[in-house]
This record gives sequence, C-alpha cells and structure tokens, in this order.
Amino acid sequence: MNRVYVCNCFGVTEAQVKQHAESGASTPRQIASACKAGTDCGSCVRRIQALLGRGACPRRELIEQGGAAAALESQAELPEAA
Repeated sequence: MNRVYVCNCFGVTEAQVKQHAESGASTPRQIASACKAGTDCGSCVRRIQALLGRGACPRRELIEQGGAAAALESQAELPEAA
C-alpha cells in the first residue's frame, strides 16, 4: 500500500486526514483533535489546510456559500495599509 504521510511527527497519512474530514472535521484544529496532526512541529498545517480545501483563500468557503457580502464586510473592517 502506498501511504503519503502528511504529519511525520505522528505518522498521520493523507488518507487519515481525508477520513477525519469526511467524518466532520473541517479545520486544522479539528484534525489535530482527532489525530494530533499539526500539534508538534507544525510543518504539516499548510498541507492539512490544502487537503481541507482551505489553502488558497480563507474567505473562499464563505463566498462560495453565498456570504460574499459578509466577506466584504469583514474585509472592510481591516485597517487600510498606509
């Protein structure tokens, strides 16, 4: 069997992360609660985010769910760069 490890610290595979996601984990923190991945050195957190579909744009999920106005509103609350 070909295993792709996401978290070398705890030996968590890509398949395990996907299984936890299918069971309801939707954030890296929830994945960490389920299997400890991302809780030691942290180098796998970005990969976990990518597997959860959150790697590119943190507001993408909100926008895709029809919350574009809310995403823009929260962006408007950010201080402007000088």
